Amino acid sequence: MAFSLAPLFSGSSGNAILISSGKTKILVDAGVSGRRLEEALCCIGEDIKDIKGILLTHEHTDHIAGAGVLSRKYSIPVYATAPTFEAGVEKLGRIQSRHARVISKSGFFIDDLFIEPYDIPHDAADPVGFRVSCGVRKVAVATDLGYFSKSVELALHTCDLVVLEANHDTTLLATGRYPHALKERIKSRRGHLSNDDAADAALRLACAGVSSVLLGHLSRENNSEQLAFRTVTDKLLSQGITPGQGFSLGLAFRDKVTGVFQIR
Repeated sequence: MAFSLAPLFSGSSGNAILISSGKTKILVDAGVSGRRLEEALCCIGEDIKDIKGILLTHEHTDHIAGAGVLSRKYSIPVYATAPTFEAGVEKLGRIQSRHARVISKSGFFIDDLFIEPYDIPHDAADPVGFRVSCGVRKVAVATDLGYFSKSVELALHTCDLVVLEANHDTTLLATGRYPHALKERIKSRRGHLSNDDAADAALRLACAGVSSVLLGHLSRENNSEQLAFRTVTDKLLSQGITPGQGFSLGLAFRDKVTGVFQIR
């Protein structure tokens, strides 16, 4: 069974992650244009027509921009909580009732993939992360977190791979050009994880037995791939965990397909 995860885009300008059992293919978020998503899928040999569902974590534009268009064009079901559908109605546009799948926080199947939504702390109507299982293997998307809560940590403990937010460097954010109010929002407990927060979270996940973490949702203005990776790596090394030796650490790129990660 070819269970895999492929970050197509992961950043403040757009997010979309492909998860596939080989038989069933879904997107977690669709925060760039439909055309860009089609092109990204084509880069890894996938076809948008094979997507069985789009799962929305929340209604912010960088997570839903292309969802409505793709649903209408290819008759793809969109899965979201009722508050997310309500808050995102203008950005999504009209979605046929048979394709608007209102979900609760209970698990559900899309063919052979088992989807488990879980609450996340973020400034949206009803934000969720998703844990996706194929047989005994599990992956999860954990971005847009104001803080790494115990409930989020527990939701991720049994996962083989986690896409974890490392949004900003605290110094770059403090000295950058963002308005004060936006800086405060990003730093808040309903904002985004800093590199230091991500380092602490990655350590806790590694100690819990998670084998792979991809750092994602990096800010273009207030972070860099090298800085995020180094901050998390240094934290792990300080606690005796060497990335590449029993624990894998990588990056989910902002504006291009990162690659396909097989879950074995």
